[in-house]
Amino acid sequence: MSSPPQRPGARLAAWVGLVALLGGCATAPLPPVQVPQAEGGEITVPSAAATQAAAPAASAASAADPIAAVFAAETAAAAASAAATVAAEAAPDGPVPSTLGRLDAAEDAVRTDLWVRVRSGFALPDLDNDLVRKWEQWYATRPDYVERMTERGGRYLFHIVEEVERRGMPVELALLPFIESAFNPQAMSHARAAGMWQFMPMTGKDFELKQNLFRDDRRDVLASTRAALDYLQQLHQMFGDWHLALAAYNWGQGNVLRAIKRNERAGLPTDYERLRMPDETRNYVPKLQAVKNIVLRPDAFALALPALENHPFFLSVPIERDIDVALAARLAGLSLEEFQQLNPQMNKPVILAAGTPQVLLPYDNANIFLRQLQRHEGPLASWTAWVAPATLKPADAARRVGMTESELREVNRIPARMLVKAGSTLLVPRDPDSTRDVAEHIADNATMVLAPESRPTRRVVLKAGKKGDSVVAVARRYRVSAAQVAQWNGVGTGARFKAGQSIVVHLATPAKKAGVRSAAKPSRSTKAAASKRPVKVTAPAGRPRATQAR
Repeated sequence: MSSPPQRPGARLAAWVGLVALLGGCATAPLPPVQVPQAEGGEITVPSAAATQAAAPAASAASAADPIAAVFAAETAAAAASAAATVAAEAAPDGPVPSTLGRLDAAEDAVRTDLWVRVRSGFALPDLDNDLVRKWEQWYATRPDYVERMTERGGRYLFHIVEEVERRGMPVELALLPFIESAFNPQAMSHARAAGMWQFMPMTGKDFELKQNLFRDDRRDVLASTRAALDYLQQLHQMFGDWHLALAAYNWGQGNVLRAIKRNERAGLPTDYERLRMPDETRNYVPKLQAVKNIVLRPDAFALALPALENHPFFLSVPIERDIDVALAARLAGLSLEEFQQLNPQMNKPVILAAGTPQVLLPYDNANIFLRQLQRHEGPLASWTAWVAPATLKPADAARRVGMTESELREVNRIPARMLVKAGSTLLVPRDPDSTRDVAEHIADNATMVLAPESRPTRRVVLKAGKKGDSVVAVARRYRVSAAQVAQWNGVGTGARFKAGQSIVVHLATPAKKAGVRSAAKPSRSTKAAASKRPVKVTAPAGRPRATQAR
Protein backbone atom coordinates (compact mmCIF):
# COMPACT_ATOMS: atom_id res chain seq x y z
CA MET A 1 0.00 0.00 0.00
CA SER A 2 1.54 3.33 -1.03
CA SER A 3 1.87 6.09 1.53
CA PRO A 4 -0.27 9.21 1.05
CA PRO A 5 1.51 12.24 -0.46
CA GLN A 6 2.93 14.68 2.08
CA ARG A 7 1.01 17.91 2.45
CA PRO A 8 2.88 21.06 1.37
CA GLY A 9 4.59 22.49 4.42
CA ALA A 10 3.96 19.35 6.48
CA ARG A 11 7.53 19.31 7.82
CA LEU A 12 7.24 22.92 8.92
CA ALA A 13 3.80 22.25 10.39
CA ALA A 14 5.26 19.36 12.34
CA TRP A 15 7.86 21.66 13.85
CA VAL A 16 5.16 24.18 14.79
CA GLY A 17 3.36 21.50 16.76
CA LEU A 18 6.53 20.11 18.26
CA VAL A 19 7.71 23.50 19.49
CA ALA A 20 4.24 24.22 20.85
CA LEU A 21 4.11 20.92 22.76
CA LEU A 22 7.61 21.37 24.11
CA GLY A 23 6.93 24.96 25.02
CA GLY A 24 3.80 23.92 26.94
CA CYS A 25 5.55 21.34 29.12
CA ALA A 26 8.99 22.91 29.52
CA THR A 27 10.06 23.87 33.00
CA ALA A 28 13.75 24.30 32.21
CA PRO A 29 15.35 26.90 29.95
CA LEU A 30 15.31 24.58 26.92
CA PRO A 31 13.82 21.23 25.95
CA PRO A 32 16.15 18.32 25.16
CA VAL A 33 15.51 18.55 21.42
CA GLN A 34 16.50 20.96 18.70
CA VAL A 35 15.21 21.73 15.27
CA PRO A 36 17.63 20.26 12.65
CA GLN A 37 20.91 22.14 12.44
CA ALA A 38 22.36 23.70 9.31
CA GLU A 39 25.13 21.16 8.96
CA GLY A 40 22.82 18.37 7.95
CA GLY A 41 22.27 16.73 11.34
CA GLU A 42 18.72 15.75 12.18
CA ILE A 43 17.38 15.02 15.67
CA THR A 44 19.38 12.17 17.19
CA VAL A 45 17.71 8.83 16.49
CA PRO A 46 16.30 7.62 19.82
CA SER A 47 17.35 4.37 21.41
CA ALA A 48 15.13 1.28 21.40
CA ALA A 49 13.92 2.12 24.90
CA ALA A 50 13.08 5.65 23.86
CA THR A 51 11.21 4.36 20.82
CA GLN A 52 9.20 1.97 22.96
CA ALA A 53 8.33 4.78 25.32
CA ALA A 54 7.18 6.89 22.41
CA ALA A 55 5.06 4.19 20.77
CA PRO A 56 1.91 4.43 22.95
CA ALA A 57 1.65 8.19 22.55
CA ALA A 58 2.23 7.98 18.81
CA SER A 59 -0.36 5.24 18.42
CA ALA A 60 -3.00 7.20 20.29
CA ALA A 61 -2.33 10.36 18.39
CA SER A 62 -2.33 8.67 14.98
CA ALA A 63 -5.95 7.73 15.38
CA ALA A 64 -6.89 11.39 15.33
CA ASP A 65 -4.32 13.05 13.11
CA PRO A 66 -1.13 11.76 11.42
CA ILE A 67 0.63 15.06 12.11
CA ALA A 68 -0.22 14.79 15.79
CA ALA A 69 1.45 11.40 15.75
CA VAL A 70 4.67 13.04 14.69
CA PHE A 71 4.40 15.53 17.53
CA ALA A 72 3.69 12.89 20.13
CA ALA A 73 6.36 10.48 18.95
CA GLU A 74 9.10 13.06 18.81
CA THR A 75 8.13 14.63 22.12
CA ALA A 76 7.99 11.28 23.90
CA ALA A 77 11.20 10.09 22.29
CA ALA A 78 12.97 13.26 23.34
CA ALA A 79 11.71 12.89 26.90
CA ALA A 80 12.82 9.26 27.03
CA SER A 81 16.21 10.16 25.62
CA ALA A 82 16.65 12.88 28.24
CA ALA A 83 15.69 10.47 30.99
CA ALA A 84 18.24 7.96 29.73
CA THR A 85 20.90 10.68 29.69
CA VAL A 86 20.16 11.67 33.30
CA ALA A 87 20.32 8.01 34.35
CA ALA A 88 23.63 7.48 32.58
CA GLU A 89 25.10 10.56 34.21
CA ALA A 90 23.94 9.43 37.62
CA ALA A 91 25.62 6.01 37.27
CA PRO A 92 29.02 5.84 39.03
CA ASP A 93 30.85 4.71 35.90
CA GLY A 94 28.39 5.98 33.33
CA PRO A 95 29.52 8.00 30.33
CA VAL A 96 29.28 11.76 30.42
CA PRO A 97 27.71 13.00 27.17
CA SER A 98 29.29 15.98 25.44
CA THR A 99 25.89 17.52 24.66
CA LEU A 100 23.71 18.46 27.61
CA GLY A 101 19.99 18.58 27.12
CA ARG A 102 17.41 19.85 29.54
CA LEU A 103 19.05 21.21 32.68
CA ASP A 104 17.78 21.52 36.24
CA ALA A 105 18.58 24.53 38.42
CA ALA A 106 19.78 22.09 41.09
CA GLU A 107 22.46 20.60 38.79
CA ASP A 108 26.05 21.06 39.71
CA ALA A 109 27.81 24.25 38.56
CA VAL A 110 29.65 22.60 35.71
CA ARG A 111 26.26 21.78 34.19
CA THR A 112 24.60 25.13 34.68
CA ASP A 113 27.42 27.66 34.28
CA LEU A 114 28.98 27.74 30.82
CA TRP A 115 32.13 29.47 32.11
CA VAL A 116 32.73 26.62 34.57
CA ARG A 117 32.29 24.13 31.75
CA VAL A 118 34.72 26.07 29.57
CA ARG A 119 37.38 26.22 32.32
CA SER A 120 37.08 22.48 32.98
CA GLY A 121 37.95 21.75 29.34
CA PHE A 122 41.17 23.77 29.08
CA ALA A 123 43.94 21.52 27.75
CA LEU A 124 46.45 23.63 25.79
CA PRO A 125 49.98 23.98 27.19
CA ASP A 126 50.27 27.34 28.92
CA LEU A 127 52.49 30.16 27.74
CA ASP A 128 54.07 32.42 30.35
CA ASN A 129 56.03 35.29 28.88
CA ASP A 130 56.10 39.06 28.61
CA LEU A 131 53.70 39.11 25.64
CA VAL A 132 51.07 37.24 27.66
CA ARG A 133 51.37 39.78 30.48
CA LYS A 134 51.23 42.63 27.96
CA TRP A 135 47.88 41.40 26.63
CA GLU A 136 46.53 40.61 30.09
CA GLN A 137 47.19 44.26 30.96
CA TRP A 138 45.68 45.43 27.67
CA TYR A 139 42.37 43.65 28.34
CA ALA A 140 42.38 44.49 32.05
CA THR A 141 42.50 48.22 31.28
CA ARG A 142 39.51 47.94 28.92
CA PRO A 143 36.70 46.46 31.03
CA ASP A 144 33.97 47.95 28.83
CA TYR A 145 35.45 46.29 25.75
CA VAL A 146 35.75 42.94 27.52
CA GLU A 147 32.16 43.18 28.72
CA ARG A 148 30.81 43.94 25.23
CA MET A 149 32.92 41.21 23.68
CA THR A 150 31.90 38.51 26.16
CA GLU A 151 28.21 39.46 26.09
CA ARG A 152 28.22 39.25 22.30
CA GLY A 153 30.10 35.95 22.42
CA GLY A 154 27.48 34.54 24.78
CA ARG A 155 25.13 34.06 21.82
CA TYR A 156 27.52 31.68 20.10
CA LEU A 157 29.80 30.22 22.77
CA PHE A 158 27.59 27.29 23.81
CA HIS A 159 27.36 26.02 20.23
CA ILE A 160 31.13 26.34 19.72
CA VAL A 161 31.93 24.59 23.01
CA GLU A 162 29.59 21.76 22.01
CA GLU A 163 31.37 21.34 18.69
CA VAL A 164 34.85 21.57 20.21
CA GLU A 165 34.04 18.97 22.87
CA ARG A 166 32.36 16.68 20.35
CA ARG A 167 35.60 16.62 18.36
CA GLY A 168 37.78 16.11 21.45
CA MET A 169 39.62 19.41 20.92
CA PRO A 170 40.96 21.73 23.67
CA VAL A 171 38.14 24.03 24.79
CA GLU A 172 40.46 27.06 24.66
CA LEU A 173 39.84 26.98 20.89
CA ALA A 174 36.25 28.08 21.55
CA LEU A 175 37.74 31.39 22.76
CA LEU A 176 39.57 32.02 19.48
CA PRO A 177 36.82 34.29 18.03
CA PHE A 178 37.59 36.69 20.89
CA ILE A 179 41.00 37.16 19.23
CA GLU A 180 39.86 37.00 15.62
CA SER A 181 36.82 39.27 15.62
CA ALA A 182 35.75 40.05 19.19
CA PHE A 183 32.94 37.55 18.42
CA ASN A 184 31.47 39.78 15.73
CA PRO A 185 30.16 37.50 12.92
CA GLN A 186 29.83 40.52 10.61
CA ALA A 187 33.46 41.57 11.02
CA MET A 188 35.38 42.32 7.80
CA SER A 189 39.14 42.98 7.81
CA HIS A 190 41.09 45.20 5.44
CA ALA A 191 42.45 41.99 3.87
CA ARG A 192 38.85 40.84 3.14
CA ALA A 193 38.75 38.20 5.89
CA ALA A 194 35.14 37.85 7.07
CA GLY A 195 33.10 36.46 9.94
CA MET A 196 33.85 35.73 13.55
CA TRP A 197 36.49 33.17 12.47
CA GLN A 198 37.96 35.58 9.86
CA PHE A 199 38.15 33.38 6.78
CA MET A 200 39.85 34.73 3.67
CA PRO A 201 37.85 34.20 0.45
CA MET A 202 40.00 31.39 -0.97
CA THR A 203 40.40 29.58 2.37
CA GLY A 204 36.65 29.79 2.82
CA LYS A 205 36.13 28.13 -0.56
CA ASP A 206 38.63 25.41 0.38
CA PHE A 207 36.39 24.58 3.35
CA GLU A 208 33.11 24.72 1.40
CA LEU A 209 31.94 28.11 2.61
CA LYS A 210 29.70 29.44 -0.18
CA GLN A 211 30.29 33.05 -1.20
CA ASN A 212 27.90 34.41 -3.79
CA LEU A 213 25.53 37.24 -4.51
CA PHE A 214 22.98 36.18 -1.90
CA ARG A 215 25.05 34.85 0.98
CA ASP A 216 28.54 34.60 2.43
CA ASP A 217 28.91 31.51 4.57
CA ARG A 218 32.11 32.90 6.08
CA ARG A 219 29.69 34.90 8.25
CA ASP A 220 27.32 31.98 8.87
CA VAL A 221 27.51 31.02 12.55
CA LEU A 222 27.17 27.26 12.05
CA ALA A 223 29.02 26.86 8.75
CA SER A 224 31.99 29.02 9.71
CA THR A 225 32.39 27.24 13.05
CA ARG A 226 32.38 23.87 11.30
CA ALA A 227 34.95 25.10 8.78
CA ALA A 228 37.22 26.71 11.40
CA LEU A 229 37.34 23.57 13.52
CA ASP A 230 37.94 21.43 10.42
CA TYR A 231 40.84 23.72 9.51
CA LEU A 232 42.32 23.71 13.01
CA GLN A 233 42.13 19.92 13.18
CA GLN A 234 43.84 19.67 9.80
CA LEU A 235 46.61 22.00 10.96
CA HIS A 236 47.09 20.07 14.20
CA GLN A 237 47.45 16.84 12.26
CA MET A 238 50.05 18.56 10.07
CA PHE A 239 52.18 20.05 12.88
CA GLY A 240 51.38 17.83 15.89
CA ASP A 241 51.37 20.92 18.10
CA TRP A 242 48.46 23.22 18.90
CA HIS A 243 50.58 26.36 19.21
CA LEU A 244 52.03 25.79 15.74
CA ALA A 245 48.54 24.99 14.42
CA LEU A 246 47.31 28.32 15.77
CA ALA A 247 50.27 30.13 14.22
CA ALA A 248 49.42 28.50 10.88
CA TYR A 249 45.75 29.48 11.24
CA ASN A 250 46.88 33.10 11.54
CA TRP A 251 49.91 33.17 9.22
CA GLY A 252 49.35 30.27 6.81
CA GLN A 253 50.67 26.74 6.95
CA GLY A 254 53.25 27.32 4.22
CA ASN A 255 54.84 30.17 6.14
CA VAL A 256 55.03 28.13 9.34
CA LEU A 257 56.55 25.17 7.50
CA ARG A 258 59.20 27.43 5.99
CA ALA A 259 59.96 28.94 9.42
CA ILE A 260 60.37 25.44 10.89
CA LYS A 261 62.71 24.37 8.08
CA ARG A 262 64.74 27.55 8.53
CA ASN A 263 65.25 26.75 12.22
CA GLU A 264 66.06 23.12 11.43
CA ARG A 265 68.79 24.20 9.00
CA ALA A 266 70.22 26.50 11.67
CA GLY A 267 70.08 23.79 14.33
CA LEU A 268 67.53 25.77 16.38
CA PRO A 269 64.40 24.56 18.25
CA THR A 270 61.20 24.57 16.20
CA ASP A 271 58.61 25.35 18.87
CA TYR A 272 56.26 28.33 18.55
CA GLU A 273 58.30 30.70 20.71
CA ARG A 274 61.55 30.05 18.81
CA LEU A 275 60.27 30.58 15.25
CA ARG A 276 60.80 33.82 13.37
CA MET A 277 57.40 35.20 12.43
CA PRO A 278 55.53 38.50 11.92
CA ASP A 279 54.50 40.48 14.99
CA GLU A 280 50.82 39.66 14.48
CA THR A 281 51.51 35.91 14.63
CA ARG A 282 54.05 36.36 17.43
CA ASN A 283 51.27 37.96 19.52
CA TYR A 284 48.51 35.56 18.42
CA VAL A 285 48.89 32.74 20.94
CA PRO A 286 49.83 35.13 23.79
CA LYS A 287 46.54 36.96 23.17
CA LEU A 288 44.64 33.67 23.43
CA GLN A 289 46.57 32.78 26.58
CA ALA A 290 45.68 36.17 28.07
CA VAL A 291 41.97 35.62 27.36
CA LYS A 292 42.25 32.11 28.83
CA ASN A 293 43.83 33.52 32.02
CA ILE A 294 41.08 36.13 32.32
CA VAL A 295 38.38 33.46 31.93
CA LEU A 296 40.15 31.34 34.58
CA ARG A 297 40.57 34.17 37.09
CA PRO A 298 38.59 37.31 36.14
CA ASP A 299 38.82 38.67 39.67
CA ALA A 300 42.63 38.73 39.43
CA PHE A 301 42.28 41.30 36.65
CA ALA A 302 39.43 43.28 38.25
CA LEU A 303 37.10 42.10 35.49
CA ALA A 304 33.63 40.57 35.60
CA LEU A 305 32.33 38.09 33.04
CA PRO A 306 28.60 38.13 32.23
CA ALA A 307 26.74 35.08 33.48
CA LEU A 308 26.27 32.49 30.72
CA GLU A 309 23.91 29.58 31.24
CA ASN A 310 24.99 26.19 29.96
CA HIS A 311 22.28 25.69 27.37
CA PRO A 312 21.72 26.65 23.72
CA PHE A 313 21.02 30.27 22.94
CA PHE A 314 19.43 29.52 19.58
CA LEU A 315 17.54 26.89 17.61
CA SER A 316 17.75 26.13 13.91
CA VAL A 317 14.35 26.62 12.25
CA PRO A 318 13.56 25.37 8.72
CA ILE A 319 12.79 27.78 5.87
CA GLU A 320 10.75 26.21 3.07
CA ARG A 321 9.88 29.30 1.00
CA ASP A 322 11.77 32.42 -0.02
CA ILE A 323 11.12 35.11 2.59
CA ASP A 324 12.19 38.71 3.12
CA VAL A 325 14.73 39.18 5.91
CA ALA A 326 12.66 42.01 7.40
CA LEU A 327 9.50 39.85 7.42
CA ALA A 328 11.32 36.89 9.01
CA ALA A 329 12.59 39.17 11.78
CA ARG A 330 9.11 40.65 12.33
CA LEU A 331 7.44 37.22 12.46
CA ALA A 332 10.03 36.13 15.04
CA GLY A 333 9.37 39.19 17.19
CA LEU A 334 12.94 40.44 16.75
CA SER A 335 14.44 43.68 15.54
CA LEU A 336 16.30 43.47 12.25
CA GLU A 337 19.59 43.93 14.12
CA GLU A 338 18.82 41.08 16.54
CA PHE A 339 17.86 38.79 13.65
CA GLN A 340 21.06 39.61 11.76
CA GLN A 341 23.21 38.87 14.81
CA LEU A 342 22.29 35.20 14.42
CA ASN A 343 21.89 35.24 10.63
CA PRO A 344 24.64 37.57 9.39
CA GLN A 345 25.39 35.62 6.19
CA MET A 346 22.61 37.25 4.15
CA ASN A 347 23.92 39.63 1.47
CA LYS A 348 20.50 40.69 0.21
CA PRO A 349 17.15 41.59 1.81
CA VAL A 350 15.68 38.18 0.94
CA ILE A 351 16.40 34.66 2.24
CA LEU A 352 16.38 32.06 -0.54
CA ALA A 353 15.12 28.74 0.77
CA ALA A 354 17.10 26.81 -1.86
CA GLY A 355 20.39 28.25 -0.57
CA THR A 356 19.60 28.98 3.09
CA PRO A 357 17.17 26.28 4.25
CA GLN A 358 17.18 27.38 7.91
CA VAL A 359 17.59 30.40 10.16
CA LEU A 360 18.80 30.63 13.74
CA LEU A 361 16.45 32.07 16.37
CA PRO A 362 16.42 32.28 20.16
CA TYR A 363 14.22 29.52 21.59
CA ASP A 364 11.22 31.67 22.53
CA ASN A 365 11.39 33.53 19.24
CA ALA A 366 11.55 30.26 17.29
CA ASN A 367 8.21 29.36 18.85
CA ILE A 368 6.75 32.76 17.94
CA PHE A 369 8.14 32.60 14.39
CA LEU A 370 6.64 29.21 13.61
CA ARG A 371 3.21 30.22 14.93
CA GLN A 372 3.20 33.57 13.13
CA LEU A 373 4.42 32.00 9.89
CA GLN A 374 1.45 29.64 9.89
CA ARG A 375 -0.92 32.57 10.39
CA HIS A 376 0.70 34.86 7.82
CA GLU A 377 -1.37 35.73 4.77
CA GLY A 378 0.04 37.16 1.58
CA PRO A 379 3.44 36.81 -0.11
CA LEU A 380 6.50 36.01 1.97
CA ALA A 381 9.05 37.49 -0.43
CA SER A 382 8.93 40.80 -2.27
CA TRP A 383 12.27 40.16 -4.02
CA THR A 384 13.49 37.55 -6.46
CA ALA A 385 16.43 36.89 -8.81
CA TRP A 386 16.60 37.84 -12.49
CA VAL A 387 19.38 36.70 -14.83
CA ALA A 388 20.40 39.24 -17.48
CA PRO A 389 19.94 37.67 -20.95
CA ALA A 390 22.51 40.01 -22.55
CA THR A 391 25.00 42.70 -21.62
CA LEU A 392 22.86 45.71 -20.70
CA LYS A 393 23.04 49.23 -19.43
CA PRO A 394 21.47 49.48 -15.96
CA ALA A 395 18.77 51.75 -17.42
CA ASP A 396 17.82 49.08 -19.97
CA ALA A 397 17.85 46.33 -17.35
CA ALA A 398 15.68 48.46 -15.05
CA ARG A 399 13.07 48.94 -17.80
CA ARG A 400 12.89 45.21 -18.37
CA VAL A 401 12.17 44.42 -14.72
CA GLY A 402 9.90 47.37 -13.93
CA MET A 403 12.26 49.39 -11.74
CA THR A 404 13.78 52.82 -11.95
CA GLU A 405 17.44 52.92 -12.80
CA SER A 406 18.29 54.45 -9.42
CA GLU A 407 16.42 51.67 -7.57
CA LEU A 408 18.16 48.97 -9.58
CA ARG A 409 21.57 50.54 -9.00
CA GLU A 410 20.98 50.98 -5.27
CA VAL A 411 19.69 47.51 -4.43
CA ASN A 412 22.32 45.80 -6.61
CA ARG A 413 25.17 48.21 -5.78
CA ILE A 414 25.97 49.01 -9.40
CA PRO A 415 28.43 51.91 -9.70
CA ALA A 416 28.06 54.65 -12.28
CA ARG A 417 29.25 54.09 -15.84
CA MET A 418 29.11 50.28 -15.59
CA LEU A 419 27.37 47.70 -17.78
CA VAL A 420 25.71 44.53 -16.46
CA LYS A 421 27.27 41.56 -18.26
CA ALA A 422 25.15 38.76 -19.73
CA GLY A 423 24.47 35.97 -17.20
CA SER A 424 24.65 38.31 -14.20
CA THR A 425 22.04 37.84 -11.50
CA LEU A 426 20.18 40.92 -10.25
CA LEU A 427 17.85 41.34 -7.30
CA VAL A 428 14.49 42.59 -8.62
CA PRO A 429 10.92 42.97 -7.32
CA ARG A 430 8.89 39.77 -7.26
CA ASP A 431 5.44 39.62 -8.78
CA PRO A 432 3.03 39.48 -5.81
CA ASP A 433 1.07 36.73 -7.57
CA SER A 434 4.13 34.57 -8.27
CA THR A 435 4.55 31.33 -6.33
CA ARG A 436 7.90 30.41 -7.89
CA ASP A 437 10.92 30.56 -5.60
CA VAL A 438 14.48 31.07 -6.82
CA ALA A 439 16.01 27.88 -8.20
CA GLU A 440 18.80 26.13 -6.30
CA HIS A 441 21.45 26.58 -9.02
CA ILE A 442 20.88 30.36 -8.94
CA ALA A 443 20.75 30.53 -5.14
CA ASP A 444 24.08 28.69 -4.90
CA ASN A 445 25.98 30.24 -7.81
CA ALA A 446 24.57 33.72 -8.44
CA THR A 447 27.17 36.28 -9.46
CA MET A 448 27.11 39.75 -10.95
CA VAL A 449 29.80 40.75 -13.45
CA LEU A 450 30.15 44.39 -14.43
CA ALA A 451 32.08 46.02 -17.26
CA PRO A 452 32.95 49.69 -17.66
CA GLU A 453 31.08 51.78 -20.18
CA SER A 454 33.55 53.33 -22.64
CA ARG A 455 33.23 57.00 -23.49
CA PRO A 456 32.55 57.75 -27.19
CA THR A 457 35.73 57.81 -29.24
CA ARG A 458 36.83 59.79 -32.29
CA ARG A 459 38.82 58.24 -35.11
CA VAL A 460 41.96 60.24 -35.88
CA VAL A 461 44.04 59.71 -39.06
CA LEU A 462 47.53 61.18 -39.04
CA LYS A 463 50.60 60.97 -41.29
CA ALA A 464 53.92 59.53 -40.24
CA GLY A 465 56.81 62.01 -40.20
CA LYS A 466 59.66 62.28 -42.71
CA LYS A 467 61.70 59.72 -40.80
CA GLY A 468 58.67 57.51 -40.13
CA ASP A 469 57.19 56.57 -36.75
CA SER A 470 57.21 53.38 -34.69
CA VAL A 471 54.05 51.84 -33.23
CA VAL A 472 55.51 52.33 -29.76
CA ALA A 473 56.23 56.02 -30.37
CA VAL A 474 52.69 56.70 -31.61
CA ALA A 475 51.23 54.81 -28.64
CA ARG A 476 53.33 56.82 -26.20
CA ARG A 477 52.43 60.10 -27.90
CA TYR A 478 48.67 59.51 -27.65
CA ARG A 479 48.71 57.63 -24.32
CA VAL A 480 47.25 54.40 -25.63
CA SER A 481 48.77 50.92 -25.71
CA ALA A 482 51.07 49.74 -28.49
CA ALA A 483 48.80 46.71 -28.90
CA GLN A 484 45.86 49.01 -29.64
CA VAL A 485 47.81 51.03 -32.23
CA ALA A 486 48.98 47.79 -33.84
CA GLN A 487 45.43 46.41 -33.93
CA TRP A 488 43.93 49.61 -35.41
CA ASN A 489 46.51 49.60 -38.20
CA GLY A 490 46.88 45.88 -38.86
CA VAL A 491 50.58 45.70 -37.96
CA GLY A 492 52.72 44.19 -35.23
CA THR A 493 53.63 46.00 -32.03
CA GLY A 494 57.27 46.29 -33.14
CA ALA A 495 56.46 47.70 -36.61
CA ARG A 496 57.46 51.12 -38.01
CA PHE A 497 55.33 53.32 -40.25
CA LYS A 498 56.94 54.69 -43.43
CA ALA A 499 57.30 58.42 -43.98
CA GLY A 500 53.92 59.91 -44.92
CA GLN A 501 52.02 56.68 -44.17
CA SER A 502 48.51 57.12 -42.72
CA ILE A 503 48.19 56.07 -39.08
CA VAL A 504 44.82 55.47 -37.38
CA VAL A 505 44.26 56.03 -33.64
CA HIS A 506 41.04 56.13 -31.61
CA LEU A 507 40.95 58.84 -28.94
CA ALA A 508 38.40 59.08 -26.11
CA THR A 509 36.09 62.06 -26.30
CA PRO A 510 37.19 64.61 -23.67
CA ALA A 511 35.10 64.50 -20.49
CA LYS A 512 32.46 67.22 -20.29
CA LYS A 513 33.06 67.97 -16.65
CA ALA A 514 35.21 71.06 -16.16
CA GLY A 515 38.71 70.37 -14.96
CA VAL A 516 38.74 66.70 -16.11
CA ARG A 517 41.26 65.85 -18.82
CA SER A 518 40.85 62.93 -21.17
CA ALA A 519 43.29 60.13 -20.39
CA ALA A 520 44.08 59.88 -24.11
CA LYS A 521 44.67 63.60 -24.62
CA PRO A 522 48.20 64.25 -25.95
CA SER A 523 50.61 65.85 -23.51
CA ARG A 524 51.65 69.48 -24.02
CA SER A 525 55.10 68.40 -25.16
CA THR A 526 53.68 66.33 -28.00
CA LYS A 527 51.04 68.82 -29.17
CA ALA A 528 53.57 70.72 -31.31
CA ALA A 529 54.81 67.57 -32.97
CA ALA A 530 51.26 66.41 -33.68
CA SER A 531 50.27 69.83 -35.08
CA LYS A 532 52.95 69.56 -37.78
CA ARG A 533 51.15 66.59 -39.29
CA PRO A 534 47.88 66.89 -41.21
CA VAL A 535 45.01 65.43 -39.22
CA LYS A 536 41.77 64.20 -40.71
CA VAL A 537 38.86 63.63 -38.32
CA THR A 538 36.09 61.27 -39.42
CA ALA A 539 32.80 60.17 -37.84
CA PRO A 540 33.09 58.33 -34.49
CA ALA A 541 33.60 54.62 -34.84
CA GLY A 542 32.00 51.91 -32.69
CA ARG A 543 32.99 51.60 -29.06
CA PRO A 544 35.94 49.36 -28.29
CA ARG A 545 35.26 46.12 -26.51
CA ALA A 546 34.76 46.60 -22.76
CA THR A 547 37.04 44.78 -20.38
CA GLN A 548 35.60 42.70 -17.59
CA ALA A 549 35.70 44.08 -14.05
CA ARG A 550 34.57 42.55 -10.81
